[in-house]
Parts: sequence; C-alpha cells; structure tokens
Amino acid sequence: MESKSKNIVIAHRGASGYLPEHTLASKAMAYAVGPDFLEQDLVLSKDNVPVVIHDIHLETVTNVAERFPDRQREDGRFYVIDFAFAELKQLQVTERFNSKTGEQVYKDRFPKGKSTFQLHSLQEEIEMIQGLNKSTGNDIGIYPEIKEPGFHHKEGKDISKIVLEVLSAYGYINKSDNCVLQCFDAKELKRIRKELNSALFLVQLTESNGAGSELKNYAEYADGVGPWYKQITPEYVRNAHDLGLKVHAFTFRADDLGEFESFDTLLDYGFNTMNFDGIFTDFPDKAIQFLEK
Repeated sequence: MESKSKNIVIAHRGASGYLPEHTLASKAMAYAVGPDFLEQDLVLSKDNVPVVIHDIHLETVTNVAERFPDRQREDGRFYVIDFAFAELKQLQVTERFNSKTGEQVYKDRFPKGKSTFQLHSLQEEIEMIQGLNKSTGNDIGIYPEIKEPGFHHKEGKDISKIVLEVLSAYGYINKSDNCVLQCFDAKELKRIRKELNSALFLVQLTESNGAGSELKNYAEYADGVGPWYKQITPEYVRNAHDLGLKVHAFTFRADDLGEFESFDTLLDYGFNTMNFDGIFTDFPDKAIQFLEK
C-alpha cells in the first residue's frame, strides 16, 4: 500500500452497484474494471471461519428466515455466528432488502431473488483475487474490515487474531503487501497494532467529524482514516495529511447523489475539492472512468 500514488479506488463490497454485495460475482465484476482494492467485510461463523458479509446478521441479504426459520435469537434476528460455515453455504444471497417489508433498498439495482449467489469465506475470496492477479498479470489488493469486534469478544471469539492468521497465511503481513486492514473500533485497531503486532497498513474508520486531538490519537497506531465524506471538511483532510495519514472516504454511490447533480460532480468533489487519497464506491467502473478523463 505504501507505494500507491494518490486517487485510490476501492470497490465497496465489490461492484455492489450492479450485483448483490459481497458475492464472488460482484467481486469478479469489480476486479475486471481494475480498481486498486476490493473490500471484504468480515464476520465469524460458529466454527471460526471469517465470512465475507457486511453485518453480523443474515436476514437482510439472505433467505435465512425461510431456510432456517427456527434459528433466530430472542431479538428476532439471525446471527452469522450461530451458524456453521457449511450451513451458511446453504443460504441464497440476494440484493439487500428491508427484512420487515421485503422491499429492495436500492430499487434500480440487481433484482432481488434473481439468479443464484452464495456466501463465501475470506480464504475463498483471497484465492480468487490472487488467482486473477496471476492469470491477468494485474496486482489488485484486498481491503478487509473487522466487523464488530466487541460483539465477537462477548461471544468468546477473537476475530482480529483469526483474520490476521488467515491474512498472514496468504502473504499479507507488512505494509508493502497489497492489503489494508480497517476497523471502526479504535480500541481494537490499536490492539491489532500494539498487542497483536500487525505490521499491515491500518485504517481507522470513523463516523465522527474528528477533532484534531482525535486524529493525533489515530496517528499513533493507524496509517490512514476512513471517514464518511458527508461529515468532514477540507480542514480535516489537511490535518490528517499533516499527521501523515491517508484519507479514504466512504461511500460514493451513483444512485445516491444527495445534493450533487451527477456522479462526476460528486467524484470531483471527493478527489479535487476534498483532496481524498482514495474513495470507497459501489460503482468502481465509473470512478476509474472519471480519473482516466
């Protein structure tokens, strides 16, 4: 990561603007358009397999309620951690939907319930990406996120330790390796650096607008910050850069423009007005086309 120049494009949950998020199909499509990194959100299964899925719950992107109707907890939710990996493999993955109403979240994306998609492990995704790197001659990186480490600790599982072991087994050990590890939990990311002695490029995700003191704290253990682009100012980015932190902002969506008139206008704001070093986007092809222009 340290050798990468500016203007990094991170395929957010793959090419999730076009195919159901975090499916291997979505990752393959994202890979083909040539971003710098593909993102993997990680949650542990009951038998300690890091599964690529955005939430600790299953019911908003799979048919778990139909396949295993009696496996919900008292809160009515179905938890990844309550299922063995072999059981998770039996689920159909679909476009994200509201589990109460059944309505698709992004109406114009891939139709809900169509075709066949599955959950997969971090190992399976790494093998696909590394295989494609070999067969194409490209060098696209991975950008895993440790999801809800506090929840995993309460369940008696050390997700960070397990994920780092997998990454290490596949050759992702140092900052020079094509891997960025991210987490919202500052205490956990600090632990990954100091206690688990990870030498990877670490990014502290944040949903706050980050006072200077907060950024100084992050700079003690992280190499970058991942803020929500709507919540920060150019001054925040300057302060981060002054501390030697890269800024990778989330999430740029062509079908969720807010006050921007076009996706190019939004991308121009991100790369040129805000001076972000990188962006997470559901539409990596459009971001790459913008940068090539």
